[in-house]
Amino acid sequence: MKNIQIGNTDIYTSQVALGCMRMADLSSNQATKVIETSFEAGINFFDHAEIYGHGKSEELFCQALKASSIRREDLILQSKFGILETHYDSSATNIYKSLEGILQRLGTDYLDILLIHRPDPLMEVEEVAEAFNSLQKQGKVRYFGVSNHNSSQIALLNQYLATPIQVNQIQFGPGHTLPIDSGLYVNTRFDQAVNRDGYSIEESQLQNVRLQAWSPLKSSLSKGLLKDDPEHVQMVNTIQDLADQYQVSFEAMVLAWILRHPVAFQPIIGSMNPIRIKAMVEGSLIHLSRKEWYDIYSSRQDYPMQ
Repeated sequence: MKNIQIGNTDIYTSQVALGCMRMADLSSNQATKVIETSFEAGINFFDHAEIYGHGKSEELFCQALKASSIRREDLILQSKFGILETHYDSSATNIYKSLEGILQRLGTDYLDILLIHRPDPLMEVEEVAEAFNSLQKQGKVRYFGVSNHNSSQIALLNQYLATPIQVNQIQFGPGHTLPIDSGLYVNTRFDQAVNRDGYSIEESQLQNVRLQAWSPLKSSLSKGLLKDDPEHVQMVNTIQDLADQYQVSFEAMVLAWILRHPVAFQPIIGSMNPIRIKAMVEGSLIHLSRKEWYDIYSSRQDYPMQ
């Protein structure tokens, strides 16, 4: 698998990452198998969040990693903080508390990347920056990022950070194309021209922020998997036809479509099935033609040019 650089950092990691949200549902032996299979397939980047399994996913990952032959220093570990049961909290107090919990559960004395999980309207930017700068000086966090933030929110943080934001996680995939729709339909009256998240992927390219695509196989959080969405039958058929031509799985073709974009997304896959993980990674070996990429995009039910 191709390696990519994370932002302007010294981190070079796998083009595809494994999201560990569902790891809490596994046994320790199953989790070890998932980690080992992922690593053998070329994945060395593992994405966590303190809210995943209410911390159990991180704890189980730690147990599973110890039972494997893989060294912690051979992995890139990323986690997120800030989502509580009733509200968001990006205060310095919660940053320090959350990180200590994350480090303890993962069984490590440092985190490669720490992300703010969701924008917090009550965020005190200078307070967050002071905490981030302190944690970086202490060696507890190498770099910082965000999830679901817009360009202005990132720019505001960067005004105070010693090291700029290096990562932004946004939902992206053939079933959720909002990040590219508004750019494609600039100066038209199509609904797709509306920028609904205040974000510009071109801005991420200018600032060299690594975009990570979460839930790449879903239509939306409410509808579930794209493959099962009755509103996208034509797109599903198009993806499957191309998958058959390339002799890969449906999921691998979805990843190939995401990776074809020049912004160089890092898809975060969430499967806990070792067989599916190996099959998905094959998508990183496929380079779709421009026409093939557009064949998938234009097969959306709401594609306005039909």
